[in-house]
Amino acid sequence: MHLKKLLPIVAAAAVLPSLGFAQDEALSADRVNSEMVFIMNTLLFLMGGFLVFFMAAGFAMLETGLVRSKNATMQLVKNVALFSLACVAYFVVGFNLMYPGDGWLVEGWLGGFSMTSLEPVGVAYDDLADVTYASVGSDFFFQLMFCAATASIVSGAVAERIKLWPFLVFVVILTGILYPIQASWSWGGGFLSEAGFSDFAGSSIVHSAGGWAALAGVLILGARTGKYGKDGRVTVMPGSNLPLATLGMFILWLGWFGFNGGSQLAMGTVSDIADVSRIFANTNTAAAGGAIAALILTQVLYKKVDLTMVLNGALAGLVSITAEPLAPSLGMATIIGAIGGVIVVFTVPLLDKLKIDDVVGAIPVHLFAGIWGTLAVVLTNGDATIGGQIYGIVAIGAFMFVTSGIVWFILKAVMGIRVSDEDQVTGLDTSELGMEAYPEFSNR
Repeated sequence: MHLKKLLPIVAAAAVLPSLGFAQDEALSADRVNSEMVFIMNTLLFLMGGFLVFFMAAGFAMLETGLVRSKNATMQLVKNVALFSLACVAYFVVGFNLMYPGDGWLVEGWLGGFSMTSLEPVGVAYDDLADVTYASVGSDFFFQLMFCAATASIVSGAVAERIKLWPFLVFVVILTGILYPIQASWSWGGGFLSEAGFSDFAGSSIVHSAGGWAALAGVLILGARTGKYGKDGRVTVMPGSNLPLATLGMFILWLGWFGFNGGSQLAMGTVSDIADVSRIFANTNTAAAGGAIAALILTQVLYKKVDLTMVLNGALAGLVSITAEPLAPSLGMATIIGAIGGVIVVFTVPLLDKLKIDDVVGAIPVHLFAGIWGTLAVVLTNGDATIGGQIYGIVAIGAFMFVTSGIVWFILKAVMGIRVSDEDQVTGLDTSELGMEAYPEFSNR
């Protein structure tokens, strides 16, 4: 064969292997990129989850510091127990109820009661079937922390006069059934999601939901003995440990970075991680705005700064920004948080005028500021509508208040939920638990 005729054949023989190598290299790069996205998304869920887990310590410290010393151990027991029970209830029922997938028995209402299945030990990426976004374990762990936080909101509001075991029964029902059902309406692809309701990290889905459950409980439980006089006088019952309460607030502030930042739900691209950083910055400045607003307003109204209002002002700022922590500018996030702080300063005394005894201010912080934050979404998120936001607020509020009220009524009739006046005077640490947080002090 002539040399000129051989040249095209030789060239083709040289090019074809290189083309195959390039194709294999491209496929390998896509594979590595897909695995890295899976790893980074899973890592975000895990990091966000353990930050939100630390909020359990924040709630425990805040509540313990804001109750009287004779009830401190009870608050600690309640917070450890409620978190533990929430873990099991959400695992057995709640997670599948909230994210039913193919497990719906009757579309829109009843969920699949199958236990959550994690990936097998040592799973490879090729074995992940359809779930290649993040691991099931990380998603479950992250979502569980939100569920437990909802129960913590109720704990502080009903403090100092509720029996332990009826409260814990309520926690199981709240975390296993009530919270997952209403959360599925938005985060599980339910009717609120289809209606355009927007709640990025849960101002209503978590915080207002817990606030409504707390309000129902407080109304049915009644006020602490001696809190309100017949002449309308309000007896101040100050907390026992304000340094501890302040520590609790800062722990919650820290945990909120996982609460909101993790709700980006992705960390595998430049855009996603930049959004996470933006959420962190907005979350932080909203808390600062809430604290500053409460600081200034209490000085103006009462001529002295009220530390408890400042603590709750910061928390209200955090709740307010939770519904939309991504879209606002730093300035707007500060304003949204500041309005949350103002809401707390005015609604705490309003509840006392209505003789609604909320020991730690959970209802102003989580319910009222949560409603404000959900409405504020329309200020910065062009896809949200005021009608859609109000629809979600009303649906979640009506469901949580009514169903929680029914559960509280049943518990009151069957078990009794309120300790006696004598036990309240003695303190729940002694009457319910037989131990005291500060046994060396006799001061009540």
